[in-house]
Amino acid sequence: MISMISSAQKTDKWFGSLLLKEGSPAFKKVLDAPSVYQYQVIYTRIDRDRNNKPHFKSFYLNTDAGRYFNPASTVKLPAALIALEKLNDLKITGVDKYSPMITDSVFSGQTKVLKDETSENGYPSVAHYIKKVFLVSDNDAYNRLYEWDGQQDLNEKLWQKGYVNTRINRRFVPLSEEENRHTNPVSFLKEGKTVYTQAPAYSKVTFDFSRKVLIGKAHYNRSDVLVNEPMDFSRHNNFPLEEQQAMLRAILFPEAVKRKQTFRLSSDDYHFLYQYMSMLPRESRYPRYDTTEFFDGYAKFFLGRDGKSVLPSAVRIFSKAGWAYGFMTDNAYVADMENNIEFLISATIYVNSDGILNDDKYDYDTIGYPFFKELGEIIYKNELNRKKRYKPDFSKFR
Repeated sequence: MISMISSAQKTDKWFGSLLLKEGSPAFKKVLDAPSVYQYQVIYTRIDRDRNNKPHFKSFYLNTDAGRYFNPASTVKLPAALIALEKLNDLKITGVDKYSPMITDSVFSGQTKVLKDETSENGYPSVAHYIKKVFLVSDNDAYNRLYEWDGQQDLNEKLWQKGYVNTRINRRFVPLSEEENRHTNPVSFLKEGKTVYTQAPAYSKVTFDFSRKVLIGKAHYNRSDVLVNEPMDFSRHNNFPLEEQQAMLRAILFPEAVKRKQTFRLSSDDYHFLYQYMSMLPRESRYPRYDTTEFFDGYAKFFLGRDGKSVLPSAVRIFSKAGWAYGFMTDNAYVADMENNIEFLISATIYVNSDGILNDDKYDYDTIGYPFFKELGEIIYKNELNRKKRYKPDFSKFR
C-alpha cells in the first residue's frame, strides 16, 4: 500500500518504447508493474554547440513530483553544497573546507566530534565529510554537514534557489522532530587555535506536513516491535527526482542553468566536487577503504553495482545514490571520455515484495540493482549509436 497525493505524471512514448524494446524479460517485468515498483526515470540527452555549451533534452518515464519516495542518502548532495556555500559566505581568512572542524554537543541527542583518524591530519573537516559522503555515502558525515548547515538555513537556501519541494529535516540517527531542529555548535581551527565558532542553532522553519504518506502493510518500530499498519513517511525528508537532476545539472553545468539555481562555489569547490563525486573507493587514500565491502559500484548503481562490476577506466560517473526502506535512487552524470558519450540519468524504484518495512528484507539484489544496471546499459548503448555534431570537451571533469 502506498498512499499519497499525485500530480501530473510525465511519460515520453519514445523513451518507454526504447526500454521495452531493448530490455530483458526481467527488466520488462518491472516496467509492466509501475504501481508495484513505483519507478520514475529521467534521461537527459546532452548536445554541445560549437562553443562546447551543453543543450539538454529530457525524456521521462512515470515521473511524478507528487508521488513520494524516500530519498534516503540522496539528500547528502544538497547538504554538501550548502556546507560549501556557507563557508564561502563567511569570508573569514583561514576558514575553508579543509580547516579542522570541531563539533560540540549542547542538546539532547547531540554528539561531539573532536578527531577523525581517517583523515590525513587526524581532524574532521567539511572537505573530509564531503569526501566520505560521495565515496561510500557515510551517514555520520552527512549528520555533521547537516549540523553545520543548520536545519533552517539548509532548507531556506534550497527553497530560495527554486528547489521548493525539497525538504531536509532529519539526520540519519534516531532523533525526535525537536532534536532535529536543534543543531550543534561548530568551531574551526587554525594551527590548533579556534578562529571561528558557530553557536548552536534552533530551526523555526515551518514545514508543510499536511500530505499524508503511508507505505507498506506493516513495519517494525524503533523498539523492533512489528506494527501491523503502514509506515508513516509524512514527516520524512523529501527530494523529488526532477529537483535532484536539476541540482546535479546546476553543479556540473552552472553556465547552462538559471543563475538562481546555482550555488556560490569557488573554482576549487567545483574541482573538488567533480573529483569526489566520481572517485571510486579504491582510488581514495584518505579515507582508505576495504574494497571487498566498498567495491567500485558500491554507491554507483548505473553500470556498476549489480554483480560488483569493475567500471571501465574511461567511464566516470558523477553521482549520489541512496537506498533505504526498499527505496533505491541514483542521480548521475555518466561520461565516457574515450567514446565522447555523456548523459544525465536519474531513477528511483521501490522493491519490497513482503510489504513490511524495517525488516531488512528488501529486493535490492534481485530486482533493484539489476534494474539500475540494465537501465544504464540501455541508455549507454543508445548514446553510443547516437550521432553528435560536436564532440564534448571533458577537460574540466578530468
